Amino acid sequence: MKAELNAETILSDQPHQWVTHQGVSLCLLGTAHVSQKSADVVRDLIDTNEFDAVAIELDEIRFQALTDQNRYKNMDLVSIIKNKQTGLIATNLAMSAYQKRLADQLGVEPGAEMKQAIESAQEQNLPLWKIDRSVGITMKRTWRSLKFMEKINLIFGFGGFFENEEVSKEEIENLKSGDILESTFKEFSENSENLFHSLIDERDQFMAARLQEAINASQNKPQKVLVVIGAGHLSGTHNYMKEEINTAQSIKALNTLPPKAIWVKALPWLITLIILTGFIWGFSKNPDMGWDMIKTWVVYNGLMSAVGALLAGGHILTILSAMVAAPFTSLNPTIAAGMVAALVETMVRKPKVHDFEALQQDATHAKGWWKNPVTRVLLVFVLTNVGSSLATWISGFKIFNQLI
Repeated sequence: MKAELNAETILSDQPHQWVTHQGVSLCLLGTAHVSQKSADVVRDLIDTNEFDAVAIELDEIRFQALTDQNRYKNMDLVSIIKNKQTGLIATNLAMSAYQKRLADQLGVEPGAEMKQAIESAQEQNLPLWKIDRSVGITMKRTWRSLKFMEKINLIFGFGGFFENEEVSKEEIENLKSGDILESTFKEFSENSENLFHSLIDERDQFMAARLQEAINASQNKPQKVLVVIGAGHLSGTHNYMKEEINTAQSIKALNTLPPKAIWVKALPWLITLIILTGFIWGFSKNPDMGWDMIKTWVVYNGLMSAVGALLAGGHILTILSAMVAAPFTSLNPTIAAGMVAALVETMVRKPKVHDFEALQQDATHAKGWWKNPVTRVLLVFVLTNVGSSLATWISGFKIFNQLI
């Protein structure tokens, strides 16, 4: 950095906004998460010694992921499967892999500007505020807010993470221009307002509330705070910072998962009740009919779940476990065939340390998900459940047709 540079000079060509709260001046800096230039700007701004604190668009989990080189080595697959976090881990890994693919093209690691902010703040002993909402809460609130077709579109949208089309450095830098990014989000929100609201707007509110909370709680209030956030959050966070927020109430509300609709909770149990009633009805009409219904249920659930495990590249014992478990787990909403199959896959082909080390790289391309034992466990979980779910509906309709 040139000695004569100051914050005003550095910010002259950067997307940013100034806002004041409780006498504290905050510089909201809009960055691209895959950009060496953004990382350099963050470093230069902190090196001016004009800022007394630094805030970053990270939560504690992502902060640890960014600073802990052993994060994948320490992953406990069994706990992830038992705690039903498989889908969340797969989603996070897919997004992380997509970002890494872009970074590989540009020669800069994902979140370089956040990592630079952490390192520079620590070097100068500046307070470091982690202001973003937990990614787990964000993903769960997002999923529950979507309509059925929006969920389908989101699932199929993950295919874009594995496209080989290169993105130029100029295009990445253009993501920092407010007009382009904001117009992109506006167009996005027209197609899925719920997705935009939970992924972007809610986090804008949350980060504004966290900033005000940190300032209000400071015994020695800083005079200037550098706030490093993605350019897509710049306008929204700035607007919310202009308001006086009830921080405790706002943060609690934004961290609360919306309750599932009653029919969503009741549907799996209702399906189980209908199937069991169908079996009883069938036996009451004709024992042979009852056994035919059970045969239909067992064959469809067993075979389609096994096919799902097979498509995921599961071990032969994994495939067999899916086949045996599915007819029973499909009648028990508290456990899924994919959970059983994934646990078996983990035990018979336990991932080694080097598999976890290669995880992020392997996840950047579709073949790597089947090659790496860790991601293969995730695929076994997902595809076995897909097969089981399809089988439940298909065999259910066949059983109903037998009754009428």
